[in-house]
Amino acid sequence: MSSRNRVAIIGRPNVGKSTLFNVITEKRKAVVLDKPGVTRDIQIEPADWCGVEFDIIDTGGITELKDTYSPLIKESVLDIIKSVHALVVVMDGRAGVCPEDRDLLRIAQSSGKPYLVVLNKVDSPDQVEIAKADFYELGIDPIAVAFEKRWGVDIILDWCLEQFPKASEKRELPHVTMTIIGKPNAGKSSLCNRLLGEKRMLVSEHAGTTVDAIDSDFEYRDKKYTLIDTAGIRRRSRQKDDVEIIASFKSYDAIQRAQIVLLVIDGTVGPADRDAKIVEAILAKNRAVILVANKVDLTRETPEFRKTFREKVANVFHFFQDIPIAFVSATTGAGIESLFDTIDDVWSKINIEIKTRELNDFFFDVIRQTPAPVHGVRDVKFFYLVQTNQMLPSFIAFVNYPEGVDNAYRRFLSKRIKERWNLEGVPIRIYAMKRGGRSLSASAKDYGPELNEAPELLEEVEVLEEIPEDIDMSLILDDETVFELGREP
Repeated sequence: MSSRNRVAIIGRPNVGKSTLFNVITEKRKAVVLDKPGVTRDIQIEPADWCGVEFDIIDTGGITELKDTYSPLIKESVLDIIKSVHALVVVMDGRAGVCPEDRDLLRIAQSSGKPYLVVLNKVDSPDQVEIAKADFYELGIDPIAVAFEKRWGVDIILDWCLEQFPKASEKRELPHVTMTIIGKPNAGKSSLCNRLLGEKRMLVSEHAGTTVDAIDSDFEYRDKKYTLIDTAGIRRRSRQKDDVEIIASFKSYDAIQRAQIVLLVIDGTVGPADRDAKIVEAILAKNRAVILVANKVDLTRETPEFRKTFREKVANVFHFFQDIPIAFVSATTGAGIESLFDTIDDVWSKINIEIKTRELNDFFFDVIRQTPAPVHGVRDVKFFYLVQTNQMLPSFIAFVNYPEGVDNAYRRFLSKRIKERWNLEGVPIRIYAMKRGGRSLSASAKDYGPELNEAPELLEEVEVLEEIPEDIDMSLILDDETVFELGREP
């Protein structure tokens, strides 16, 4: 659980809670539509007001309906209230007092937390007294606001700051951002709740319970994590309404925001072609991925089961043969320690930094032992290899004919790099760029440019293929840029 100051926004459905959340966080993280019950899960986002940082929490609408989700929503809200410092109780200034408002007031008063009642949708000053008059019978003096017009939000935030205790110093820990993703009802929210120790996400037998992409901070084994639970990704033809379409879009956006993606699949069923499509989307966004086989408590957990499961994985994910796999049960907690071991292993690999001299010593040995690729009737000559300043390990090979470095040769180099630096389970990328000069077969007396000449070297590079925008070309050469171009075998 986070130790930051927390404020929860509570209210009945469709009173504007998510609108206030989006205004305060200055993001459209919460799905906002003109229909009740869109927000079902708990969302937590960092906020800043007058230099004070805190977490703002969006919650599902509380109602006394006995449908599938309403009791679960109320249970999750009551659970999260225990961990906050203050409550903002939102009511509808247009609709007047409703039975749910009385229930909300009782919940706020019995929580023992300071609370502020606000009347939303009061769009003009001449409506203020009329809107407030109806609520005086509750024994409160609410403030009138209009979230869509940003009117009154500053008053709410000033009040929140007054409720916080003095901030204490806290040591900084390594921060890992992970997204939990997968098909509907694979157990993503159950796994998220198991990792967090809170009933933050609704868990139901009905597929598609989660709508938003939900951010949660927690600490485990001296590391700080942000965990993003997402809606299940359906095929477009199976997306039933606008809520599902928006939720699916947010799931793909959550992949981009993460460093490691946990793809949760039903271990009793195994991977399917749709899971392969999801992995392809993850790799296309250059993110690390771990395959999490959930619900192993419902299987006969034997060595034969894992062997059969891995064979299915190898068949479905034939394009990523060394994808990391973790077997867990979100219900019993089995395998969670092993999952974090895998996460830590992947995290260390995607943050590896290889010195340029060490990289090129290895590179020289590899190309000396293997015939060089051919472009037309000419040999492709390699000058040197550098690592880029990216999260996933990526490398640029400077050659005379970049178009001659085909995918097969890149896969060969990738495999050798993985073997040399123990990077199995992590996708790596190799780009080819053109630069005139001597090849790695040059004499030992020939050396590369000094570090202060690196910018000039990079200006001479002609890019013959698209290089991703996240490569910082000014930083791809490290402190050991002075390296030997090659030696006679």
